Parts: sequence; C-alpha cells; structure tokens
Amino acid sequence: MPTIRIPAYAKVNLRLEVLGKRADGYHELRTVFQTVSLHDTLEFRSSRRPGIALEIQGNESLAKEAVEKNLVYRAVDALRRESRIRPGVEITLQKKIPAGRGLGGGSSDAAAALLGYLQFTRQKFETPRLLEIAATLGADVPFFLIGGTALGIGKGEEIYPLPDARRLSLLIVSPTDIHVPTPDAYRWLHAPELASLTKSAANHKLFKFCALCWSAREASLSNDFEDAVFRRHPRLGKIRRDLLHEGASEALLAGSGSAVFGVFPSPAKARRAAVGFPHDQAFVCETVSRSRYARLLKSAIVG
Repeated sequence: MPTIRIPAYAKVNLRLEVLGKRADGYHELRTVFQTVSLHDTLEFRSSRRPGIALEIQGNESLAKEAVEKNLVYRAVDALRRESRIRPGVEITLQKKIPAGRGLGGGSSDAAAALLGYLQFTRQKFETPRLLEIAATLGADVPFFLIGGTALGIGKGEEIYPLPDARRLSLLIVSPTDIHVPTPDAYRWLHAPELASLTKSAANHKLFKFCALCWSAREASLSNDFEDAVFRRHPRLGKIRRDLLHEGASEALLAGSGSAVFGVFPSPAKARRAAVGFPHDQAFVCETVSRSRYARLLKSAIVG
C-alpha cells in the first residue's frame, strides 16, 4: 500500500456564542468555524505487524500519553471496527498546532486520521456515517471533514457550510505559560440553564446570530468566552490589546483559549507584528476556503 501524507489544519472561531447549558450537561452553541493554514501532518505507512502503531513527534506531553487515548488512534480504530479490511498500519503524527489552545488541533488530527486511513485502505464510507463517527470523537471533529467557513450549532457538531469568508492574514499568538482547560472556561462563563431562558429571548439570540452569519460576512468578530477568560488570565487580554496596537484590525480569543489571534492587512504586517511576542509561540497563517481545503487535502495525499 502507498504511503499517505495528509495535513490536519487548525481552526479559529470567527464568532462564538453560548446560548446556555443544556439538560444533558453540554452547552448549546452557535459558532462560525474557519480553517486556517497552520497544520499538523499525519503519515500512514503499511506495517507487517497487525494493529495500529502511533508515533507522536513535536509534543513531548502527548508522546508520553497512552496512544490508545489519542484521537488519531481512536479515529483509526473506529474505522477498523466497522471495516473488514484491517491491515497493520504505522502512523506518525507531527504536531505543530499547540495543544489545548482553542485551535482544534486534536479534533483536526482525528478528522485527518479518518480521511487518511480511508485513502490508505482505499475504502469509502457514506458521508452521513462518517460524520456520525466523527461526532463520537469530539464535537469539533465533523467540521474538519468539511473545512472552510461553516456554522456550527448544538455542541458544535451540527455543521452547515457558509459562503467562504474573504481570505484573511492572521497572526496567532499562543502563550507558553497559560493553559485554559475547556471545562474551566465553561464553568467561569456561568451560562444560564437553557430551560431558564424565555422562548423569546432564546429565539432573539438565535435570530440575531444566524442573521449575522448568513448575511453579514464582514461582521465583527466575537467570542462569549473572552470576558470570563480574560478576568482570570489578564495577560491574554493584554495580548489582544498588543495585537491591535501592532496593527491588527481585529483580535479575538481562539475558542475557549488560550491562543489569541489578530487579523492583519497582509502577511508581511503579520510577520512584523510577530516580533513583538518573543516569549510566546507566534504563527503567521491565513484562512483557507472550503474548495482550497479540499484541494490541499487531496493533493497532499501522495504515494
């Protein structure tokens, strides 16, 4: 079988609103996902040994964890359980997306593992079933099977493609000393119980959000997590202000944090601004449209 090499692209949330806490303990979201060019890389090679061998490079803490817990392993294992074709496979995951920073690296790795393993084994799954498998791995994983600009509702797993936003130059700043666990961010938010919202209030929030999503592609960025996360980690708020001072037209917390990104007029201006963050990881990248996302995934698969 050929060697398959496939990228796993990061994401930012251009808008993220939390309507409230659901009866099942999850939160009801309305978000606009956007893929960006920062990416991890997965490589699949045939192995004479049965089973899945996973090597992780570029992230020591992930490399020390049991591989069975990794989303790449779990994604491939899920496909193998549904398939009669189970060749031995060696997988190398080269990490570049900072883990636990709101950039969706783990979820993107899982989606790339699904697509890469299907290419590796030359199998095909119906899209609805593949999306179901993706949703069992994580709420953001279905989005990474689609890419581009997309509306996410529910826990974020129900995906509706949107017209692609214009190409944007971004500088993503990932502080090396601040980690924001997602459960903590939700707890700090103190979102109301969804049942306690009046129907008119809930409908108003939903209508306002969807109207902005579908008809105002140039609408300003927003993230409901910012106030709560910035109160506990003021330096993240300072990074946002510094990005604006360095020339970003807008800046926003990435997901539930702790990365912060700024939108710049050009890649050159983003690169100049990156110099101002010497103690943090800084990544200059750009947004990736849905059609380009599909082309990049396809063209990156090589024998």
